[in-house]
Amino acid sequence: MAKKFPLHPAHPERICWGCDKYCPADSLACGNGSGRTLHPAEMLGDDWYCHGDWGLDDAESPVVPAPADRSR
Repeated sequence: MAKKFPLHPAHPERICWGCDKYCPADSLACGNGSGRTLHPAEMLGDDWYCHGDWGLDDAESPVVPAPADRSR
């Protein structure tokens, strides 16, 4: 079973997010390349999970107001 993906990790720069191992940035074990994979929050900001389909079950759904009923 895959580990739960954190929406807002405290120090995302300390971990490689490229696979489910979540290795320390200075000790990569999976061999996915020469550098660590960034957490989406590092690239897209704190609301990264609100845009697009990330396939996360725990993602908070953005509140979208219902359209006003103008048929009256």
